[in-house]
Amino acid sequence: MTDLDDLAITLQHVRGAQLRDPMPTWPTRAERLRKLETMLLEQRAAFAAAIDADFGQRPVEETDLLEVFPSLSAVRHALGHGRRWMKPRRRLAGLLFLPARTELRPQPRGVVGIIVPWNYPLYLAVGPLVDALVAGNRVMLKMSEYTPRFSALFAEQVAKYFPSGEVLVVTGDAGVAQAFSALPFDHLLFTGSTAVGHHVMRAAAANLTPVTLELGGKSPAIIGPGARFGQAVERIMFGKLVNAGQTCIAPDYVLLPRARVAEFVELAGRVMARMYPRLGANTQYASIASDRQYQRLAGLRDDAAAAGAQVHALGETAEDPARRLLPPQLLTGVDDGMAVMREEIFGPLLPLLPYDSLDDAIAHVAARPHPLALYLFENDQARIDQVLARTHAGGVSLNDTLYHIAQHDLPFGGVGASGMGGYHGEAGFRTFSHLKPVFRQARWNGAGLLNPPYGARFRRLLALLLRRG
Repeated sequence: MTDLDDLAITLQHVRGAQLRDPMPTWPTRAERLRKLETMLLEQRAAFAAAIDADFGQRPVEETDLLEVFPSLSAVRHALGHGRRWMKPRRRLAGLLFLPARTELRPQPRGVVGIIVPWNYPLYLAVGPLVDALVAGNRVMLKMSEYTPRFSALFAEQVAKYFPSGEVLVVTGDAGVAQAFSALPFDHLLFTGSTAVGHHVMRAAAANLTPVTLELGGKSPAIIGPGARFGQAVERIMFGKLVNAGQTCIAPDYVLLPRARVAEFVELAGRVMARMYPRLGANTQYASIASDRQYQRLAGLRDDAAAAGAQVHALGETAEDPARRLLPPQLLTGVDDGMAVMREEIFGPLLPLLPYDSLDDAIAHVAARPHPLALYLFENDQARIDQVLARTHAGGVSLNDTLYHIAQHDLPFGGVGASGMGGYHGEAGFRTFSHLKPVFRQARWNGAGLLNPPYGARFRRLLALLLRRG
């Protein structure tokens, strides 16, 4: 499928299947989720191998931890709670309308489109797919052209486990993605860059398709005055270095007390040596996924160095462009004029920005576009409350990084420039459902008292309705 006409025909096929069963029962939804679980378990090794081949080096341990585990966990959470989520939710009718009854009845949106990025191609396909399926939808996914081996394998395996009218996978280049986003889906979810998100939203607007945008931005880590400093450095480095920093919620830069910058550099070097010893031969440190991304990251670093920033390489391993091996590097002496402080980094470069007071750190974050994630390391509750009250972010982890994304009872999503809408768990069920309001009139009721002609009785009732409370 390479053009809008072909994709439109495919969408008609999927929509036809949806119209034949617009409100799947719980056993049907559960059976689809179990097929997905079976596919993940049976194809786990093959998926990891394909992702490793696309990246050049992607440790199977990271794929298991960061993609397979959360995907399976999402399926099992949906299986454990989906039947309850489907139930109509009773609401109270207005006092003057009693004994009428009201309820919210969850209904599948219909056919959901999901555009999948390259950095976590399994989890960022399966996560929203789980939420769409438990909500009773049919789904079309557009896989990334930057992970061609995994995308082809995923399409092949989905076709084996699912009829095309339930879940269908599309592959192809950016032109296919553009045509895909222009289809009249009942809901469209896009995960990717803010720049591309603008194009996706414009394309969806032509069809008035509701969108969920999971974008990115520069997610800060703030080390407060009362933080356990060594623990903060370790957790920031963990969040920055898994998948070589190619994570939408990776810490993008660190705000820390001015007197502790040198200490951070020293401790980060120790953490790096402990987590990834002998980096040049270490198979547990991911490569940069493409030459294009590698050159972009090298350009950000070189631009900053040319403008006066200091580059602190962690470890003694030299970078290897042929293998796309980019060792972690801290940057100090950065400023807002540098590209590394304007663009989302999405790699193992970490700027350190000193502050003189926590108020200065808060003001720095608040003055910039809202990030997808914010990380605060602090033990004083008053300071924690101060940061939470004065900053905006899609999600927050306190005294750790990344793990708020793994909480099924917390929605995941951005705010402002980092996205709109959210999913995961029940929040995902609601995103991919229409909560249809239903008003049920009682057999004996007074509605007829408000019928025309509008005489004296009507005016007395209207005065009653309009009187001051």
